[in-house]
Amino acid sequence: MNRIIITLFILLALSGATLRAEYPVVAPSYAWSILQPLGLHHPAPIDTLMLNYYRTAVPSAVSEAFVTTGNQASAGKNMIYMDQEPISDFFLKDAKRYWLPSEATQRFYNSRIPMSIVGYNTGGGREIAQDWLRFLFSGNFSPKGEVGLKVDYPYSKGSYANQAAKTFSWNLFGSYMGDRYEFQGYTYSYTSLMQENGGITDDLYIIDPAEIQGGMSKINPKQIPTNLLGARSRVMGKEFYMNHRYKVGFWRETRDSVDTDSVVAREYVPVSSFIWTFSYGNDRHRFYDYNSADADFWANSYINPEVTEMGMTKKTWLRNTLGVSLLEGFNKYAKAGLSAFITHEMRTYDQVTDTIPISGPDRPEGLTPYPFETRMPGRTRQNLVYVGAQLTKQQGSVLNYEGTVKIGLVGPAAGEVIADGNISTHIRLFGDTVSLKAYGHLSNTTAPFLINNYVSNHFIWKNDFGKTRKVRFGGVLNVPQTSTNIDVGVENIQNMIYFDEQALPAQDAGSIQVVSARLRQNLAWRALHWDNVLTWQRSSDSWTLPLPQLALNTNLYLLFKVAKVLDVQLGADMNYYSSYYAPAYQPAIMTFHNQHEVKCGNYPFVNAYVNMKLDRARFFVLFSHINQGKFGGNNYFSSPHYPLNPSRFLMGVVVDFIN
Repeated sequence: MNRIIITLFILLALSGATLRAEYPVVAPSYAWSILQPLGLHHPAPIDTLMLNYYRTAVPSAVSEAFVTTGNQASAGKNMIYMDQEPISDFFLKDAKRYWLPSEATQRFYNSRIPMSIVGYNTGGGREIAQDWLRFLFSGNFSPKGEVGLKVDYPYSKGSYANQAAKTFSWNLFGSYMGDRYEFQGYTYSYTSLMQENGGITDDLYIIDPAEIQGGMSKINPKQIPTNLLGARSRVMGKEFYMNHRYKVGFWRETRDSVDTDSVVAREYVPVSSFIWTFSYGNDRHRFYDYNSADADFWANSYINPEVTEMGMTKKTWLRNTLGVSLLEGFNKYAKAGLSAFITHEMRTYDQVTDTIPISGPDRPEGLTPYPFETRMPGRTRQNLVYVGAQLTKQQGSVLNYEGTVKIGLVGPAAGEVIADGNISTHIRLFGDTVSLKAYGHLSNTTAPFLINNYVSNHFIWKNDFGKTRKVRFGGVLNVPQTSTNIDVGVENIQNMIYFDEQALPAQDAGSIQVVSARLRQNLAWRALHWDNVLTWQRSSDSWTLPLPQLALNTNLYLLFKVAKVLDVQLGADMNYYSSYYAPAYQPAIMTFHNQHEVKCGNYPFVNAYVNMKLDRARFFVLFSHINQGKFGGNNYFSSPHYPLNPSRFLMGVVVDFIN
C-alpha cells in the first residue's frame, strides 16, 4: 500500500508542476486509425476526456453486457451481438482481445509538440491488489513526421483464489505524411499470463453462503474453493507492420487576386498513388497444469492423464498487399477515390505433436471425440491470395461513403467474399443538423484452420466445416440537439460456427437471424446529467446463439466546477442485462462456449464514483459494486461459476504532459 500511495503522490506532484507551466500555443493535436488493407485514415479520439474515466478500473465496463471470469486482464466476451468480432484465425486469444494490441486498436498521432500521457489505477488490499500502469508518448520530429511509444501493464491478483492475471505489452509506432510519400508503421509485442481456477466449486458460496457453511453468512472470497489449483494460460504475440504510399500528381500554384503574376503559394496535388502494405507476426498459446489433483476436472486427457505440460500452439503470418488508387479531390470531377489491390498471405500453424495410438491395445478407450484414422501434422502451411477494390468518399460536406470488396482466389481463401460498406449524410431538421448513416456487410468465409484442426491434451478435433455466410444491414440516426443516437440493425447467419456444451466447435446447419436496436440518450438539466445506453436484441435461435434480450447502462451524475479550476463528476452508474443462458468458460482453450443449465443476469452492478480534472491531471475515486449485499440479490455471476468482483475501493490518476 505504501508503494501505491507514494506513486500517486509522485503523479499528483507532476500534475501540479504542469499547472505552473505555460503551454505553447499550437494547432490542435489529432489522431487516426487505419482502414485495412490500404492504410486509409479514419479519425480517432485522443484519451484526454475526464468523463467516465473511472470505468477503466471496472472489468465488466467493456459493454452493457460483458461476460467475464471476473478479473482485470482476464478472459471476457462482449454479449452485444452487433459489437462482437468473428472467431479469429487464432481463436485461442479471442477472449483476451480487450487487453491486447492489434491492427484494429492501433493509433497514430500528430501532436505538433511532444505529448505524454501517464496513468496509474490501483485498488484492493494486498491480497486482491488490482493495478494498471499505462504510458503513451508521441512527438513530431518534423511537421509531417512523428514517432511514439505505448506501454500497458494491467495486473491483478484477483478477488478469488487462483485467479491472478497480468498482461505486458509495448508498441512502437511512427508515421510520415509527405507531399509525395507517406509511411505508417508499428511494431508491438505482448505477453499475457493468467491463472485458471476453473470457477468456484459451488455457486452457493456466493448465492447463499449460510446454507453451505452451516449458518455462517460471511466468507472471505479468497477462501472459496475453486475447481483448478495449478492451471495456467499464457498468450504471447508480436507484429511488425508497414504501410507505404507513393503519390503521383502535379504542382498547383495559387496567385494573388490583384497581381496575377505574383505566386502566393504552391501545393502538390496527388492524382494517383501506389501502395505496399506489409505485415509479419505471430500469436502463441500455451496451457499447462502441473497439479495432479486437477485431473478429475477434465472430461478427456489424451496425452497425459495426470498433468498437462504442452508445447506451444502457434500461428505465424507473412502478408503483402500491393495496391493502386485514383485519389479523391484532385479536381472538381474526382468526387471519390477508387483503389484496387491484391494480397498474398502465407500462414504457418504449429501444434502439439499428435502421439495418440490410432489403433491397437494402446489406443485409449472411451476418449471421445477422436474418430479420425490419420495423425494431424505438427506443422501446416497455407498460401492465400485475395483481390479486391475500395471505393471511398471522405471529403464531402453532404455525402460520404466507403466500400471494400475482397474475393479469395487461392488456397483456403478460394471462394471467399467479404464486402463492407457505409454511406452517411447530414440533413437539417428542427433547426439542427442531423446525421444519417447506413451500413452493410456481406461475407462468405472459410472456417479458421484451428477450428477445423486442433491438438492438445484435453481437446482434439478434426472438422470439415462449410463456409459461413453473413448478411448484415442497418442504419444510425444521430441528433446532436437532443443528444440522441439510434442504431438499428439486422443480420442473417447461415452455417454459424460456435462452441457447443462440450466446448467443441460445431456448425449450425440452418439460418439464424439477429435483430438489434440500441438507443443512446443523454439528458441534462443544469449540473444534473443522466446518460443512458439501452440495447434490445433478439436471436431467432436462442439455443445455438443465446443473447441477453435487454442490456442497459445508466449513469446519473452531477457535473460542476470547484473554485473555477477543478472539474468534478460525482455520480453513480449501473450495468444491467436480462437473464439468459450465459456462455461458460473453458480454460484449456480460453474459450466461452454454450451451456443450458445455469442462467446469469437480472442483476444490477452499481458503482459510485468521483471523477475530477485539475488542469491536465485526471483522477478518480471509485466504490465499485456498491450494492453487493444491499440490493439486487446475490446472483452476481456473468458466467457460470465465475462471480464478479465483490465491492472494493479503487482509485486512479492520469496526467497529460505537453513539453
